[in-house]
Amino acid sequence: MDTEEAKEKQEKQKEGLLISLEKYLQSGIHIGTKIKTGHMKDFIYKKRRDNIYILDISKIDERIRYALNIITSYPPEEVLVVATRAYAENAAKKMKELVGGIDVIGKRFVPGTLTNPALKNFKEPSIILVCDPRAEKEAIREANMVNIPVVALLDTENLAQGVDFIVPMNNKGRKSLSLFFWLLTREFLVKQGKIESYDKFKVPITSFEKLEI
Repeated sequence: MDTEEAKEKQEKQKEGLLISLEKYLQSGIHIGTKIKTGHMKDFIYKKRRDNIYILDISKIDERIRYALNIITSYPPEEVLVVATRAYAENAAKKMKELVGGIDVIGKRFVPGTLTNPALKNFKEPSIILVCDPRAEKEAIREANMVNIPVVALLDTENLAQGVDFIVPMNNKGRKSLSLFFWLLTREFLVKQGKIESYDKFKVPITSFEKLEI
């Protein structure tokens, strides 16, 4: 372990976080919007002078930790990620490349995907991860109809109807989405025994980013 890795490990242990506070801050995962919904008020730390709401990083970390445990308790083949926005889609597909088996729907969720067996691309996952509840509300609606649990990434402006587990975070940023899927990939690989520990995961977070749209 080099000096930088040792320093980060020490910082994580001291802070009790999945990754260092510095990396969370650099990703902008805590930066919300100028809108606050009732569903998200408990996750908000403060409102800045420019009226942007800031999410509480300790609560982000806690909820991500639970979400990782929930999602990785299923085999990858039973997990569906709905990631219709470019940054989310790219990060999710990088996870699929590294983990294998995970199903990713990008660009557009076709109505009936979870409810109409006659569709060519009909899917029967055991759990779905939704990256933008507003854009992907049809996926949530259909999952609710067939009793598939929904984990969703919610920003300060989002509503949580139909969501079983909220992950509060900036769900629009390239770096924040890359960080989330990097953490989820690392968790899957540890659970699968493909890496011995978190320290063995050497794939850079930047490889989960979409640099061009």
